[in-house]
Amino acid sequence: MNLEAVSALIAKKPLLKAAADKLESMEPEAYVVHQSWGFGQIKSYDEATERLIIDFKDKPGHAMDPAFCVNTMDVLPADHILARKETEAAAIKDLIEKNPAQLVVEALQAYPSQATTAIDLEITLAQVVGETKFKKWWSAAKKVVAKDPRIAVPAKKTECYILRETPVSAKDELIEAFGGTRSARRRIAIAEKLLTAVEKGESEEELQKVLAVVTEAVRDSNQIDTAERLYGAAIRDDLAKLAGIDPATLEPSQGDIIVNVRDLPEIADAIPVGFQSRFLALIKDTHPIECRDAVFNLLKSSQGKFTTECINFLVENDYGDDLAETFKRWQVEQNLRAPVLLWIVKNRHSKKFAKLLHDLITPRLLSAIFFAIDYEALQAASARRIPLADILSDDPDLIADLLSTADPETARDLANTLMLNQGFEELTKKSLLARFIKIFPAIQSLVAGDAESKEEALLVSRESYERRHAEYESIVSEKIPENSKAIAAAREHGDLKENSEYKMAKQDQSVLMAQKSQLEKELANARITDFTEVSADQIGVGSIVSLKNLGSGQTPTYKILGAWDSDPDNFVIAYKTPLGQVLLGKSVGDQVKVKIGSTEEDYEVTAIARVIDQ
Repeated sequence: MNLEAVSALIAKKPLLKAAADKLESMEPEAYVVHQSWGFGQIKSYDEATERLIIDFKDKPGHAMDPAFCVNTMDVLPADHILARKETEAAAIKDLIEKNPAQLVVEALQAYPSQATTAIDLEITLAQVVGETKFKKWWSAAKKVVAKDPRIAVPAKKTECYILRETPVSAKDELIEAFGGTRSARRRIAIAEKLLTAVEKGESEEELQKVLAVVTEAVRDSNQIDTAERLYGAAIRDDLAKLAGIDPATLEPSQGDIIVNVRDLPEIADAIPVGFQSRFLALIKDTHPIECRDAVFNLLKSSQGKFTTECINFLVENDYGDDLAETFKRWQVEQNLRAPVLLWIVKNRHSKKFAKLLHDLITPRLLSAIFFAIDYEALQAASARRIPLADILSDDPDLIADLLSTADPETARDLANTLMLNQGFEELTKKSLLARFIKIFPAIQSLVAGDAESKEEALLVSRESYERRHAEYESIVSEKIPENSKAIAAAREHGDLKENSEYKMAKQDQSVLMAQKSQLEKELANARITDFTEVSADQIGVGSIVSLKNLGSGQTPTYKILGAWDSDPDNFVIAYKTPLGQVLLGKSVGDQVKVKIGSTEEDYEVTAIARVIDQ
């Protein structure tokens, strides 16, 4: 916008006077970033309509009020990296491919303070590199940027990348940070970064000072737990090698820290992922006799990548046959936990593990998978992802592989188990059931039966619905989780064949799952009514009916209410009861036969009223 146009606009809207400079910068060919429309270029200013004409990526020729743009749009300087992507495309492409650190430097130079938050920088670079390529590119570029002495890299995304006035090497920056903290945990973390910032023989005097402090932290600090102490000792030993010192002279040794086998599971849960394979090798060196049993014990409760590390360790140390037998035993005992099951199905086609897994890919494994998914769903405090459920859904061949040796009856049982599982949404269940039906078409009857069960709605009162729903919630959120814990506790007692507590807990589980399933069906079919729709002339749900027993002369009066409202002692009957069904649709003067036990009695309807009118 030229000065004349800006002056005319301010004359009409005096509040824009403070933004005069920004309005003047909104000139044709300038590049902009709008809060809603993103990156674009101003093409012209239409004085007649007082509108800027801007080409946005998905909205070319978009007309916008400059007064509105003052607070929602930034005009980019010519040296901004986004503007240069358009004006110097070849140069920017070359920086992306060959010199990512220089790209970041030039991006920071465009900011007035030569600094911006990590979040803002990543958003900008993603637009420069391209959304589809950015994640992979940035993962590699960050490592290069971190070593560039010109750039201060933040520890958190909310902190800033800063272009330094005086370049500082990553090593010098780390040593400065190391000297500026008294936290043993922080010192160990910085020492780990130093390992990649220096080379053997470089700055041995400085390394020895760092080594002395880390050694003291590992030996004496009460700020760190056993896992942190062990990892600190590993970092200490690596530093010692760089400084030309024999790690064997330092105490405590890594072996001393894990001398107690009972400490291993707790340590394994807390060590960094990158240290897991070294941890297993250390167990072998420290406990050569107990190593096999110790690693099997760790595998049983392992998570994520550590599951893979344990299995690889056992196979590489000639325990493959033992591992195959252990998997089979755990399957029989229902001790195959979700992480191990996930590893098995992911590696079922691996040539390396073919012998180990061949006999496991059976319908029984699918049953174990369903059990693990249901257990994890019931234990979860929130609706979080269940990786085992995700892979069952995402891998189109998995169910077919697991059902390859199944007979129709086994497949039907497993399909029923799927339909009752808490770990899947209803749409996912239907998708997975379709894979069963493709192999065993007769299972289609399950879907048909389910549809039939939902055709007739159950009319219920709000009070009875809330009671039934509270019963369901109690089973799902209290009784089933308690039962799962009881099963897990009983399983730890050993031999399941002679374990009465385990058998009783499993029986309770069957009862609870059946109750849960039945309540789910009933609640799904329930339709809450306030009984206002009932006629005063014909018996319906919500009627008060006066009868006369034509044999005994008795004149009982009944309320006919919802499917879950029966209270015979107070003459309230559900419309689903035999008497309720016989009376529905009748009028005053009609006679009905009611069979009670082996006898039939005749009744006449003498009066009809509505509950809602009482």
